[in-house]
Amino acid sequence: MFYHLYELNHAAVQPWRAVADATKLFYQNPLNPVSHTRFGRTVAAWAEVFERTTRRYGKPAFDLHETTIDAKPVPVVENVVWSKPFCNLIHFQRDLARPRPSDPRVLLVAPMSGHYATLLRGTVERFLPEAEVYITDWVDARNVPVSEGHFDLDDYIDYLIEMLNFLGPDVHIVGVCQPSVPVLAAVSVMEQHNSPNAPTTMTLMGGPIDTRINPTAVNELAEEKDLDWFRDNVIMHVPFPNPGFGRPVYPGFLQLTGFMSMNMDRHMIAQKDFFMHLVRDDGDSAEKHREFYDEYLAVMDLTAEFYLQTVKTVFIEHALPKGTMAHRGEPVDPGAISRVALFTVEGENDDITGRGQTRAAHALCTGIADNMKVHYEQPRVGHYGVFNGSRFRTEVAPRMLNFMRAQSRVTSRSRIRAVA
Repeated sequence: MFYHLYELNHAAVQPWRAVADATKLFYQNPLNPVSHTRFGRTVAAWAEVFERTTRRYGKPAFDLHETTIDAKPVPVVENVVWSKPFCNLIHFQRDLARPRPSDPRVLLVAPMSGHYATLLRGTVERFLPEAEVYITDWVDARNVPVSEGHFDLDDYIDYLIEMLNFLGPDVHIVGVCQPSVPVLAAVSVMEQHNSPNAPTTMTLMGGPIDTRINPTAVNELAEEKDLDWFRDNVIMHVPFPNPGFGRPVYPGFLQLTGFMSMNMDRHMIAQKDFFMHLVRDDGDSAEKHREFYDEYLAVMDLTAEFYLQTVKTVFIEHALPKGTMAHRGEPVDPGAISRVALFTVEGENDDITGRGQTRAAHALCTGIADNMKVHYEQPRVGHYGVFNGSRFRTEVAPRMLNFMRAQSRVTSRSRIRAVA
């Protein structure tokens, strides 16, 4: 009933949010003389902080309508090119005057760990000038009717394989954080079946390949509790009147609470600073706060079966590094990968995925030649800095794109020799 109580509490506060919103508008109205005083800004600030603290944040938009290529603006159109009940594949189509064959086709696999795919907006934006970008847009489980069936880790891997088959050869797949394990598993299965649509490169970024290495607080929690504890304490049913009414899920608000509790002091300071920015009429700083938290506080539910299977496979049993992971009853063997180049990225200060956990993929992929493997650790960044922010844009992304282009050239030459 906890989910129902959460919904009831949200509904009960709604009239007060409306009052707070009206108060903010009144004290921010330029025609109101009080709005130009410190008192007026203080009242408006309190009202906005209350309204933002108690609201439910909906799914953000990518809002990437244009990019710059060769110093010229190029329109970008967001198209859904593949769709299943639990995921849409979005293509950010660039309206180019002429083709750019050297630009890699990149499949970004967004985390399915509570936040929406728009968490990678900055990642997509950085790649757009130099790549043809696709991204997995996972659907909030609370919006998927029970009649659509279940969705677990095996289904997740199936989705990735279907997407790669849909896109065809010479694609570069990028798993950001949580997807690193299913991405590695999907590529392993495709290589085991000698699929012609296996990607050219596989990039794993801050992913929990082997959580026994430098375990973080997230890893330790999973090891301290058994699967029954998670099933009894964090799995709830979607309340009426949501489309997914009755579906067992891991609610997004629980995941958000866990993330925020890890850095509660930082979030409290951010709220205080936001309030002071509003009082001082520092509009730019206040807007940066809004942009960050509009994204950070927008969360989605995960299906119970996916969450529990992931916890068991990745964090409790360590099945992939131990060689016991299976997909549809078939063993997952990363050692079977030989045609797909591997690039791994970690952050020096990552407190969610410990240093070395992603690099562990190199030891598992014994069939990949050494000259097709690269590991990079980005200094002075935490978990989100691995795939977003200034250091990602200037230091991580260029290395990834150069690696993709280089491996595409090698693959093209190999195909030419095979035909000859």
